[in-house]
Amino acid sequence: MVTAPSAGTTGSGSTGGGETYRAALTLLASLFFMWGFATVLNNTLLPHLRSVFELNYTQTTLIESVWFIAYFVASIPSAKLIERIGYKKSMVTGLLVMAVGALMMLPASAIPSYGFFLTALFVIASGITLLQVAANPYVAVVGPAETASSRLNLVQAFNSMGTTLAPLFGGYLILARSAGGTAEGGGATLTAAERMADAQAVQLPYIMIAVVLAVLAIIIARFRLPDFSASSRRAAAEDRQKLSLWKHRNLVLAIPAIFIYLIAEIGVSNLFINFVSAPEIGNLTHAQAANYLFLLWGGMMVGRFIGSFMMRSIAPETVLAGASIGAFIVMLVVTFSSGALAMWALISVGLFHSIMFPTIFTLGIRGLGPLTEEGSGLLIMAIAGGALVVVQGWMADQYGLQSSFILTAVCELYVLFYALWGAKPTNAVEDLHPQEV
Repeated sequence: MVTAPSAGTTGSGSTGGGETYRAALTLLASLFFMWGFATVLNNTLLPHLRSVFELNYTQTTLIESVWFIAYFVASIPSAKLIERIGYKKSMVTGLLVMAVGALMMLPASAIPSYGFFLTALFVIASGITLLQVAANPYVAVVGPAETASSRLNLVQAFNSMGTTLAPLFGGYLILARSAGGTAEGGGATLTAAERMADAQAVQLPYIMIAVVLAVLAIIIARFRLPDFSASSRRAAAEDRQKLSLWKHRNLVLAIPAIFIYLIAEIGVSNLFINFVSAPEIGNLTHAQAANYLFLLWGGMMVGRFIGSFMMRSIAPETVLAGASIGAFIVMLVVTFSSGALAMWALISVGLFHSIMFPTIFTLGIRGLGPLTEEGSGLLIMAIAGGALVVVQGWMADQYGLQSSFILTAVCELYVLFYALWGAKPTNAVEDLHPQEV
């Protein structure tokens, strides 16, 4: 396979390309941080809305399903938008769409309206989808192809930093300031006045998020960001007519790998607070459980830093296989044990899940060349697999919350299959070369 240009090379031949790319990756780390933060804030928002609207597990996980349906709806349009206006403008647009969605949480909480909450979350997720389609392949191709997985895992570690801090932020500003979040045993029956007050507890956090997103959009708009030039995008469009995505086994099998992995990751994170709050597991309030959720996402952050380092000398497929085996084992412990052992086993799965998405993603787009944008769009669309967390919600209602985690264990097995066989590339072609714009 022909490698992409190194971080020190630009299509325009500028001499300061290495410094430019390093500065660009540093700035992009903030994007990864913000969409991780916004996504995992849902993990505290879901048990909160469960109390406000008196939802069962199926209805609660449906909130997250709407979030991930946005990935399915917006991914291909996002790829087309990137082809049309470029990576930089697409990232700015994604941040502004997220900011609008965050501000929509204000009327949603003032009414309060379950449907309006779903709409606001859909808008935020659509903005994140655009960021994902733009930023993930961008990071993957700005350096040597053989270190793409290491590079994306490193930047994704900042995504995990956002996911690590979000539970503390949500626990302090949402759950700790609400009647439902401070109830003993992880649940309570609220009065109408308490439900109204709890609904409005989300306003301050989302105002803060909207402001940060708007500022970040302005910074990126003014930054000299390396990008594929318009001429490169036009040439790629001509090349794409001669090529087929479906001849690349590593992409074709990566799509269900990401879809299935997201069922596992989102099921764990969304039901985590309810699980560890249960009397037979941790017997905690939701606010206390949010502090343990911090450890779950912290494990993902640490795991990505470790994974990035390991992949400099170990094939990413090998690291992915080891992580999937570890995740399968600890999820069996979660399902069939109880008390502190089950709780800490669920916390530990974050360490094994950490490298899965960025590694599957980079293995999936390896060798796509001019097809990278479309392939990226399909892989980001596969994040819609998180919408099937509603299946685990249904299983929790029917068979018990703990038993529902057997679904997560089964998902890890497909990731193992992809690592051992599906990730082997076929029909690799030359990658595109980025330029400074």
